[in-house]
Amino acid sequence: MSSVAVIDYGMGNLHSVAKALEKVGEGVTIHVTADADTILAADRVVLPGVGAMRDCMGEIRRPGLDRVIQQYVESGKPLLGVCVGMQALLESSAENGGVECLGILPGRVEYFGDELKDAKTGEKLKIPHMGWNQVHQEIEHPMWQGIAQDARFYFVHSYYAQPGSPDLIAASTNYGFPFTSAVTKDNVFAVQFHPEKSQHAGLTLYANFLKWNGQN
Repeated sequence: MSSVAVIDYGMGNLHSVAKALEKVGEGVTIHVTADADTILAADRVVLPGVGAMRDCMGEIRRPGLDRVIQQYVESGKPLLGVCVGMQALLESSAENGGVECLGILPGRVEYFGDELKDAKTGEKLKIPHMGWNQVHQEIEHPMWQGIAQDARFYFVHSYYAQPGSPDLIAASTNYGFPFTSAVTKDNVFAVQFHPEKSQHAGLTLYANFLKWNGQN
């Protein structure tokens, strides 16, 4: 029987993520856990996250989950990062005056800025970027199976990922300017939006994750 570990470090929308996985994963065992052995034994891992990056990284490092996540990624099994979980996979974040992140993927996290404006109308845009927005798939990938190009997903964030290489970009979204809304490398796939809040498209993404073998 397949198993998924949703990493519990006290900073994620864990209940909603687990419920979404249960809905699409018939016969799949879902563990919401901080236990290293359970995480490393899982067939797939989800790294969720909400809140401030300094707090998230502190709660990841305190019990040694940073080393567990690194070890899991090195195993070659699929890992899905969600929202701040995606940002945490990069090298650093500008949030909270600068935070060192996991460094699993090259790149850093930047602030949208207080004077962000719509490129067409000049209208000032609200921060955080909150609500539904289109996700443009930049590459073909098993995680996009059955999801329409420019499908809408639900976002809540004030910071965005700036990958160290364009090869990492799996999708982009426009909010004042085009920013990276999904990244991938080998067995890692991560999204800025919340699939568990994104209705059919989000559930399809989670269903794809339960079938993905970690290869593009």
